[in-house]
Amino acid sequence: MLRTVCTSTALRASSQRLVLTPQAASRLLVATYPRAFSTSTPSRNALSAKPTDEKAVQGTEGLHRRDLAPQHPAAVEEALTHPDAVSPDAVKQAPLIRGDWVLFHPVYSDEELKAVKVVHRDPTTLPDKVARALVRFARRSFDFVSGYKEKHVPPAEGLSLEQLRRQGYALTEHQWLSRILFLESIAGVPGMVAATLRHLRSLRLMRRDAGWIHTLLEEAENERMHLMTFMTIRKPSIFFRALVLGAQGVFYNAFFLSYLVSPKICHRFVAYLEEEAVHTYTRCISDLEQGRIPEWENVEAPEIAKDYWRLRPDAKMIDVLYAVRSDESTHRFVNHSLANLNPSTDINPFALREPDMHVKGTKLGFERSESEEYVQESHKLLGRH
Repeated sequence: MLRTVCTSTALRASSQRLVLTPQAASRLLVATYPRAFSTSTPSRNALSAKPTDEKAVQGTEGLHRRDLAPQHPAAVEEALTHPDAVSPDAVKQAPLIRGDWVLFHPVYSDEELKAVKVVHRDPTTLPDKVARALVRFARRSFDFVSGYKEKHVPPAEGLSLEQLRRQGYALTEHQWLSRILFLESIAGVPGMVAATLRHLRSLRLMRRDAGWIHTLLEEAENERMHLMTFMTIRKPSIFFRALVLGAQGVFYNAFFLSYLVSPKICHRFVAYLEEEAVHTYTRCISDLEQGRIPEWENVEAPEIAKDYWRLRPDAKMIDVLYAVRSDESTHRFVNHSLANLNPSTDINPFALREPDMHVKGTKLGFERSESEEYVQESHKLLGRH
């Protein structure tokens, strides 16, 4: 999946509604804005970073490739500067402007959404075992506090939904939302912390970061958008917000200090955390499809979700859950891959291109040799040998 982007300035200059196909957008990206995928020199392998004085190549960020061009600039300006522009009626009638307010993120086909599998990486090294143990401790602690039980529905038929919920075999809509909101409020922390530390490191050493910062920021924003989506369904209480505040403060500082000590363990920790997230959303999807969350069966997807994932106009909650699960599998794949790299010398293999969900949804990341091959393939694809 090429990170096919185009400048919003160029699109806004046109009064026509334009759709960029993936092929056309790819050609535009390569021909006009050849962003450096690797910072390697011929004498080093594809994962090694360039020297500090290597000349940078211009990059770009803008509308998603599936976006339509906004209306004529004059029409947009009039809608936003009208005296009644902030009234409820004006907001409903204002032209929808998409794309510029979020970083790159995948938009999935129906086939890709169904390609995600629950997979687990067995820890083999001591750092991996430490990361896995920390995730298990965090998971069991939160399960205990939230009353969540990993129990399979008994084969015997005849139990009503009320009985299943009372015996802990199924969660209520309120319990699912509480669990999701809390997890997403914490899940947005690691990417931002890691990006901040790598940003500061780049400033201190006065050299380029080799593509890690942008991917980490994308992950942080993606998790935040999950939270914003589910916030439209339920507004947390003051007590719930206080719990999030306390947990976020502890986790942010703990992850900050841990990343200073060992970025590899931290990325492995996040990857194992995302394994649990994929498992949780898979169960939620299964419960909804089997009628155990009837409150969500006919609930329309929030507008923010339709905009962010480019969902159909008639999308439902089940479509949102599939999209969120696909995002979590992407984070699982990316962080397992980053944990296999040398954070001091290797570049981010996903700086410009990502595999599709048939890879990210089923594979537990790239080993270092696979990342190097992927970078070389990207060079060939973009005509940069």
